[in-house]
Amino acid sequence: MMGPAHSLSGAAAWLGVGAAAAAADHAMPWPVLVVGALICAGAALAPDLDHKSATISRAFGPVSKALCEIVDKLSYAVYKATKKPGDPRRTGGHRTLTHTWLWAVMIGGGASALAILGGRWAVLALLFIHMVLAVEGLLWRAARMSSDVLVWLLGATSAWILAGVLDKPGNGSDWLFSAPGQEYLWLGLPILLGALVHDIGDALTVSGCPILWPIPVGRKRWYPIGPPKAIRFRAGSWVELKVLMPVFMLLGGVGGAAALNVI
Repeated sequence: MMGPAHSLSGAAAWLGVGAAAAAADHAMPWPVLVVGALICAGAALAPDLDHKSATISRAFGPVSKALCEIVDKLSYAVYKATKKPGDPRRTGGHRTLTHTWLWAVMIGGGASALAILGGRWAVLALLFIHMVLAVEGLLWRAARMSSDVLVWLLGATSAWILAGVLDKPGNGSDWLFSAPGQEYLWLGLPILLGALVHDIGDALTVSGCPILWPIPVGRKRWYPIGPPKAIRFRAGSWVELKVLMPVFMLLGGVGGAAALNVI
């Protein structure tokens, strides 16, 4: 899928988690719901770090472009080192390492550890990165028309304000993990979820997605999981733009309303 659809699906997924949490009598404070949805929307772009033309490659200028080059080469190296006889030959690393459940768990766990060990500045850095990505994904038309500096300033300002809101008692810095020193441990959850939602979205397209790696399926270790080929679609097609994106918006609205006990 394309960047905007990935971001919408990520936001909708976190709002759905908020609805489930409310139903389980562990409702999210509204700042956690909002911040988590934005983080998940941004994180849903991150697996495309292995693609030099993806939205995330443009998000942070030369830094993200260089990082995409590195991740592409790393992913390709891992693919070559671990592929089985049934896996096809490739010339790049797109839709390999960063499109797996293991990668999602690693970056989600890493983000939680960074938030705990790195303190406030680490939290601000995580928020800044994902706010910029959320702007690039959810407001992609406006982001492309404006300068990168303006998008970065918006991300930095949003991160600072949202961290201040979350820090206030009862607003959710200690949501789900309330023991001393565990503030913001939950930040890894929307990041993990965003990566998984991205993978599921890509699995719906014609190429599928090797979500299960490194678990082998038959003669392949990089088996492209997906529905029957007859109901798959091409990235950027009318199915994505006219069907899935409106569905994501509808589901997100319903999930958000349920999470806030409006319905």
